[in-house]
Amino acid sequence: MNSPLKNKRILLTGGNGFLGSFVAKKLKERGCENIFIPQKKDYDLVKAQDIENVYRDAKPEVVLHLAAVVGGIGANRENPGKFFYDNLMMGVQLMEQARINKVEKFVSIGTICAYPKFTPVPFKEENLWNGYPEETNAPYGLAKKMLLVQSEAYRNQYGFNSLFLLPVNLYGPRDNFKPESSHVIPALIKKCVDAVKAGDAQITVWGTGKATREFLYADDCAEAILLAAEKYNKSEPVNIGAGFEISIKELTEMIAELTEFKGEIIWDKTKPDGQPRRSLDTAKAFKEFGFKAKISFKEGLKETVKWYKEQKPKANG
Repeated sequence: MNSPLKNKRILLTGGNGFLGSFVAKKLKERGCENIFIPQKKDYDLVKAQDIENVYRDAKPEVVLHLAAVVGGIGANRENPGKFFYDNLMMGVQLMEQARINKVEKFVSIGTICAYPKFTPVPFKEENLWNGYPEETNAPYGLAKKMLLVQSEAYRNQYGFNSLFLLPVNLYGPRDNFKPESSHVIPALIKKCVDAVKAGDAQITVWGTGKATREFLYADDCAEAILLAAEKYNKSEPVNIGAGFEISIKELTEMIAELTEFKGEIIWDKTKPDGQPRRSLDTAKAFKEFGFKAKISFKEGLKETVKWYKEQKPKANG
């Protein structure tokens, strides 16, 4: 593949994270050699001075902004202020410094949490402003959504080339399995694997199981990000997903089967379900830059379970 990114100086924030590790791998497969991944110990990307320093040191032509402070429903409930402030300050200042430093292209990774709580399914990009996000993760979702506003404003005033992508819930090997901050798939895999090992007769899962979600394998999402970086040059938001919907109950049963957990599943209905339904219309990504998810959900889950079992001591952090 002769990628237009090949000879560019690329700043990849969050490149040591879950999704970032897949993006870094795919950049290298495209022949990209000048990739700058800021380390947390060297740059606090919430602070203006550290952001100026990273631009001085990386001298990027392209910025892929993946860094984020994220977590599942529990983490969002515990840290609404932090999730809002850190994500907003990172994104807004990184884009402003990109403009000042005349960066050729800035790619922002948003979140499905930016959509209104009761968005009609499948979510279409034009529905993005038709209501308030689900309350549990609204501070995080709105902080990320402001990067879309900034992207459009900067294109209109400065001719600045920036994109805003909206990935659905991600999963895959190297995900975060820490109970205090993990999302639903790694949390369920950990519960089931740990229960099998301990010989437990039951596991407890948050909510009613009725909420639905769509999931995208992280390797597929990384490919979508790079296709957009190579081919897309508009500020209009684009959904990145796999184009299917599954209930949390069905998901839990599938993970129980793959992990060989045969015990009882208890639903803790005192805990929130989060947004009632989530599934994306993915037609625009295919039309604009040819992205279509390749990994089937069951195959992706198998790979994730396998990785967790092999890496369990490290994955638990």
